[in-house]
Amino acid sequence: MKTYGSGNTEVQAMQDASMNVAHGEIVALLGPSGAGKSTFLTAIGLINLPTSGRITIDNQLVVIGPQPMVNLKIFRRKHLGFVFQKSNLIPFLSARENVQIAIEINGFKPRAARKRALQLLDELGMDSRADNFPSMLSGGQQQRIAISRALANRPAVILADEPTAALDSHLGRQVMELFRDLAHKHGTAVIVVTHDQRSLDVFDTIYEMEDGIIKPMH
Repeated sequence: MKTYGSGNTEVQAMQDASMNVAHGEIVALLGPSGAGKSTFLTAIGLINLPTSGRITIDNQLVVIGPQPMVNLKIFRRKHLGFVFQKSNLIPFLSARENVQIAIEINGFKPRAARKRALQLLDELGMDSRADNFPSMLSGGQQQRIAISRALANRPAVILADEPTAALDSHLGRQVMELFRDLAHKHGTAVIVVTHDQRSLDVFDTIYEMEDGIIKPMH
């Protein structure tokens, strides 16, 4: 549950918002604007903690109500990956450097971080663009770099908030299929908040959210 305000101004952004996602599973969360999807994603991402309830990630109890059970900054860096509607790449760094810096922040030496970054770019078909700056890349290519960066530290969960909203239908489907393939290959749980219903066949499980309540879609 997530509550904002109090008394007459109290608003429940999340009520019954439960979801179990297995390793290697890709899940879609649908719902209208204002349903609470972003609130849910920021709670799972340990950015905006719930008022009550529990969050368990990678078999570790991370949050009870608003109380963190771990160092959130360190846990987030090691166990979570994020992809947003905009790639949010650092404009003055190359594609490889954008991925490499995320690895170095986690304590890897530059040589090892560079090797890992190049491996990820190769896996996502972006090795030939490793030295390109974001301004030299298409929207779809930028999202592939963002996904590479999200995978940098082998996260247990990737959270994607409208990752295809700025892409056309063809590129959008490519990105969704890429998430599916990566989830199944790496055993990473992937949760995608999306309005795009054209690629729902990509997902293992689909949930709907409305008025702060999450229900499986049948």
